Parts: sequence; C-alpha cells; structure tokens
Amino acid sequence: MVDETDARARILDAAEQLFAERGFDATPTSAIAAEAAVPKGLLFYYFPTKKSLLAALMNERLDDGVIDAAPLIEHGNPVASLLNFSEKFFQIQAVSDVLRVILWREGHTHAVVRQSLDAHRHALHATIEQVLLGSLLAPVSPARLHAAVLTWGAIVTGRPLHDPNVHDPNGHEPNLSGRRSAYTLKDLAPLAEFVCAGLLA
Repeated sequence: MVDETDARARILDAAEQLFAERGFDATPTSAIAAEAAVPKGLLFYYFPTKKSLLAALMNERLDDGVIDAAPLIEHGNPVASLLNFSEKFFQIQAVSDVLRVILWREGHTHAVVRQSLDAHRHALHATIEQVLLGSLLAPVSPARLHAAVLTWGAIVTGRPLHDPNVHDPNGHEPNLSGRRSAYTLKDLAPLAEFVCAGLLA
C-alpha cells in the first residue's frame, strides 16, 4: 500500500528530476509515477494535469529570489556589497540547481515557467538595487543605477559557455551531477569593480 503522507513530495521529486533530465514534453506521467513509486491514479489525484505538476514545482520549490539586503551592504563599498550579495545568491541557487535546469530548458516554451522566471528576476533586481543604494555615499542617476542592476543580474544568473546541464542540441542528456556556477567570487571581483566604476563615473 502506498504511503500517502509523502506520496505528493515523491511525485514532485520525481517530476523535478525527470523534467530536468528529459524535458517537460518528453516526460510522460507514467515515468513520473514509476520514478515516484506511486500508482498513476494517485499522481492525477494530486496533479490533474502534467502542467499543474510543473506549476506546483515552480510555485512551491523555486525560491522567489528575495534576499535580505541589509546584512550584505557595506556602506561606502558597493564592490564589496555586490560580492556579498553574489555569495548569498549562489548559496541559495545551489540548493535548487535541478530547478534551474528546468528554468533554462522550459522558460521559453511554457508560460508557467516564464512567469516564475520573470518574478524571480524582478525580485533579484530589486535586491541588487537595494544593495547598491545602501552602499553608495552619493546619489547616482536612475538610468545608471538601472543599467548597473541589470548588468549585475545578468552576470550572476549567466550560464558558463559550456554548461553540462543545459540541453545538448545533439540530444545528449545533461549531467546533473556536474552542475557549476558561471563564475566564482574571485572571477566576480573585477567585474564588480567595472560595474561600479561605470555607475559612479
């Protein structure tokens, strides 16, 4: 008999893994049920459609990008503040790497993923703006601030030129155990200096 107390969680776990490995469209619900070790009918009890299962993953398991900016701010040092933010951001990202694969793979094809990605980016940009504003000693133009925020957001969410988890156009499956960040904090230091130099110019 299936233990229903954790069946829903197992279904989400299985869907998260299989969507990342195979893609949403290429993953049948029967494979998810088998991976979760539950009857297919129980899967549909919790998630009437495969899209509702994808929506649950995005809504329940993807962090919304909200980071408390206050402890990351070093007054008068926007470079250090950006690096503090990035370190915290990477720590959060590491918890849900598999979901990031789904975001990259499905973001342009499924509205529920696109909406989650948009909300995530909006929250991310808002936090970067708070970090910069809190660290600056003098006001800057809104246009320069906006450009710096977008630039840093693109940097910290960028993928490596060769990321083993991004779908190979030749059909090879991603290696989920080989996930790595686009940049290390050491790499980011000169980039933070460059962005802040443009902000304060």
